Amino acid sequence: MSDSDQSSKKTVVVIGAGPVGLAAAAHLLERGLEPVVLEAGDRAADAVSDWGHVRLFSPWRYNIDPAARRLLEATDWQEPDPDALPTGRELVEKYLRPLADTQQLTHRVQTDRRVLGVTRVGMDKVRSLGRAERRFLVRAATAAGEIHDFTADAVIDASGVWGRTNPLGAAGMAAPGEEAAASFLTGPLPDVLGRERDRFAGRHTLVVGMGHSAANSLLDLAELASAERGTRITWVIRSASAARLYGGGDADGLPARGALGSRLKDLVERGDIALVREFTITGFEVPAVCCGSQSGPLSVHGQTPQGAQKIDADNVVAATGFRPDLDMLREIRLGLDPGVEAPVALGPMIDPNAHSCGTVPPHGERELAHPETGFYIAGIKSYGRAPTFLLATGYEQVRSIAAALAGDRAAADAVELELPETGVCSTDLPLAEDSESEASGCCAPAPAPAQQGFATGFEHGYAGEAARNDSPPQTPCCAPASSAETAK
Repeated sequence: MSDSDQSSKKTVVVIGAGPVGLAAAAHLLERGLEPVVLEAGDRAADAVSDWGHVRLFSPWRYNIDPAARRLLEATDWQEPDPDALPTGRELVEKYLRPLADTQQLTHRVQTDRRVLGVTRVGMDKVRSLGRAERRFLVRAATAAGEIHDFTADAVIDASGVWGRTNPLGAAGMAAPGEEAAASFLTGPLPDVLGRERDRFAGRHTLVVGMGHSAANSLLDLAELASAERGTRITWVIRSASAARLYGGGDADGLPARGALGSRLKDLVERGDIALVREFTITGFEVPAVCCGSQSGPLSVHGQTPQGAQKIDADNVVAATGFRPDLDMLREIRLGLDPGVEAPVALGPMIDPNAHSCGTVPPHGERELAHPETGFYIAGIKSYGRAPTFLLATGYEQVRSIAAALAGDRAAADAVELELPETGVCSTDLPLAEDSESEASGCCAPAPAPAQQGFATGFEHGYAGEAARNDSPPQTPCCAPASSAETAK
């Protein structure tokens, strides 16, 4: 058993050592507070490493938090070219790991600490008397099963949503047989052209989803198919049209996004990708095991307007988005919007039924507060199931929270983040009524916002959407955010 440092400083446990979690630690230090960062992975930013092959849409200038930069500038750190587009791997190697390794943070970031639960010392969720005076108790476990308890004056959950994918079945529920089919399913952004090439080469892959994560996987699979005979691709969507993802082509104000949609549309029209519209997955049929291995492909059953349909596939890329892990917060008094599962005050500001583009205003500690005094969810997890999170928004969130915890109410309430104007969004493209929707409508050009480049379907996601290596910078104003904060 271990406990966090009991000093005269106010101690704040930060869950997750991803971009927003490390930024939170930097801001807390500047405010004279004591951060203890708990990371489930073996190293800081492990979740970002999972999508390290993906290139971001936004250049470096938008991906570095100001307080984090100030810590790094005191070292021999060389800031990357502000106009260059980093990959996830470069974000880790050139920014996040050097930040975690600074003298100020290296002993405050504890890895191999997966948080199991958050509560109050000696109190469950039900008890009220003297609740706000009790310290928080954060319980974490190592991969070996060792339990470590930490006490703190406040808690910031920046654990993100990576690894918590939405189910493939309809209405937010897993389809029958989905759990049994797990070995055939991949995450939203498999490394098709890299470390997972052998899994896809010469095989039939089914891609599910209509966000930018799905688009990037489809384009990578098409490139693989051009080099590896026998590689086949089927794409299923619940919508009647893929026009929303195709975008405006050459007329798109964001050239790279238009090019991405145009390439995908061309591949479908040429028949390189078989598109099945209005396909709702109703079940999975796993092949029998023979001689220690499965005897055939996975059968994916679905319903279309024309009736039942079955698609056999060797792999299924699940690009239908993410949802937050709230299980570890069962003993915390949360105030959540009933629809998007974001903090009550924030929910209406980010509801995808009303916000189809970059219309979410900057917000801070007041909007992120819960009935549990001193507890906050920050980063992409604060957006619950809403899709349009920007990485710079997460940095502003933790700046405001740190100011409030330090007693600087004026700074906490000051809006320091100026999000770019996004132009006028189309109103005749309804948001899809399922978890696939990453964006709705099309926006006029805008200065590049500070959003991470890949979309997790983050349809939900920890920041934005993945740009191809040969694509110029762009600002997907309607793309999901995916701040890839480590899902701890």
